[in-house]
Amino acid sequence: MTVPYVLFITTNAAVIGPNNRATGFFFPEIAHPFAALDRAGVAVEFASPLGGTPPEDGFDGSDSEQTDFLDSKAYRRLSRSRKLSEVDVVDYDAVFFPGGLGPMVDITGNREVQNVVINAWNAGLIVSAVCHGPSAFLGVTLDDGNPLVRGRRLTSFSTAEEDGYARVDVPFDLETALRGEGAVFEATDPWQPKAVVDGRLITGQNPQSGTLVGEALVDGLKAIA
Repeated sequence: MTVPYVLFITTNAAVIGPNNRATGFFFPEIAHPFAALDRAGVAVEFASPLGGTPPEDGFDGSDSEQTDFLDSKAYRRLSRSRKLSEVDVVDYDAVFFPGGLGPMVDITGNREVQNVVINAWNAGLIVSAVCHGPSAFLGVTLDDGNPLVRGRRLTSFSTAEEDGYARVDVPFDLETALRGEGAVFEATDPWQPKAVVDGRLITGQNPQSGTLVGEALVDGLKAIA
C-alpha cells in the first residue's frame, strides 16, 4: 500500500509588527498534527518559502508530543526545509499550513504560496491549515474567478482570540479577511479546540486544534485513497 504524504509549509518570518515581536511557526501547531499523522503511518515533508531552518515560537517542554517532536528525525528534516519553489505540490496527497504569527508576514499574499494552494486544490489534494495558517488561502482564486474560500465552511484564529493576543502586531484581522472573501466562518469559544471539515478543505481554529486537524487529515486521506 502506498504511504500517503503531507507537505507542511511553514513560515520563514522571525519577527512581526511595529514592535518587532518575535514569531515563527507555533510549535504545537506542527508537533500535534505531526503526531496524529505519524501514529497513522502518514509521511510528512517540510517546505518554506526560503527553505532552511524556520523560526519557531511557543515551545512547551511540559507537552510530551512537543518534546517527542523536538527529539525526532522529523524535526531534523524541518530544520532543513525544502525551498518552496523547488517542490511540486502534486507529488503529495495533502498540503498543510501551520500557524503562528509568522504566516501573516510571508505566507499571506505570497504569489508562490497562492499558486501552491490552487495547484493542490485543482489536483484533488486536501488543503488544510490551523490558527493563522488559513491566511495562506487569502487571494487564492479558482478558475471561475471566485475566491477559494467563498461559500466554504472554515475556521481560523478568531477575532476574539486576536483581540487578546496580538492585535497590535498583526497587519489585519484574519477572521474578518476570510469573511470578506465569502468564507462561511465558524468559531468556538477562545482557546477551545475546533476543526472544520468541508470536503477537501480542513481547518483548525487555534493551537488547541492541531490534533483535531491531524486526525481529520488522516480521515480525509483514507477517504481519497
